Amino acid sequence: MDEEYLQIQAEESGERIDALLARSVPSLSRSAAQRLLEQGRVTLSGAPVRKNYRCAAGDAFDVLLPAAEDVPLVPQALPLVIAYEDEDVVVVDKARGMVVHPAPGHPDGTLVNALLWHCGDSLSGIGGEKRPGIVHRIDKDTSGLLIAAKNDFAHQALSAQLADRSLSRIYEAVARGGFREDSGTVDRPIGRHPTDRKRMAVTEKNARPAVTHWEVLTRYAGYTHIRCRLETGRTHQIRVHLASIGHPLLGDGVYGAPCPEKGLEGQCLHARTLKFIHPRSGEQIVVESPLPDYFRDVLARLGPPI
Repeated sequence: MDEEYLQIQAEESGERIDALLARSVPSLSRSAAQRLLEQGRVTLSGAPVRKNYRCAAGDAFDVLLPAAEDVPLVPQALPLVIAYEDEDVVVVDKARGMVVHPAPGHPDGTLVNALLWHCGDSLSGIGGEKRPGIVHRIDKDTSGLLIAAKNDFAHQALSAQLADRSLSRIYEAVARGGFREDSGTVDRPIGRHPTDRKRMAVTEKNARPAVTHWEVLTRYAGYTHIRCRLETGRTHQIRVHLASIGHPLLGDGVYGAPCPEKGLEGQCLHARTLKFIHPRSGEQIVVESPLPDYFRDVLARLGPPI
């Protein structure tokens, strides 16, 4: 694969360049962004950018990403919380910050590496060489429940449930602002952003239908704790839909405020409940995940409910 050229523009002043790069390019971590800066692969008006440079609004940076290396997928003994498991499926309670499957900038240390160690050779191969067993994804900074298939029979059944919407995914999140109503639905198509291919957007061009149902759980001054239920599973769906109605998720530097809020870098979003029909028994399985420490800490910082 050839090297990739990107141009990234700073929208506000004051953000560190490595933070802007990591926020703008999902495949980059902060440390990977710093390596690009050390290698002179990030320039501004033709001059290499320092690692500690703080952006000015309107700065347009030229970024040259190195060609991706084909790294073998290996099992790794990483911390893994199993919420449910049998001979067909495994439900993982993913920690915030863990990448689901290998990608440029994240060749290992992923959930897939951990599952390979935990499950051995029993994961389904339908997901492909880099995504064995993976039925659906959640973002790196989203915590909570994700289901993987241990065999092709289970993978096909669970994929069919995703398609017919009988596999239910319920999230909790903290959004910016106050909602006028107690509940509602965002029914807006989502596709690639017209000018930034690393982002998604509500758009009619090359888009797919997307439906998110939301309800208010608790109101705070300037923020709202909400529950979201997905009907569809588009990339960044909750984040894009909530931002489109003027309520981006707290901490979401891609679709909301570019600087950390309440000490949180990355969206405050947790996959709380997973419901599915067991592929073999036909029984409905309901798996719950408690709110993690980071989420409870955020709620405590919001002050008293109103």
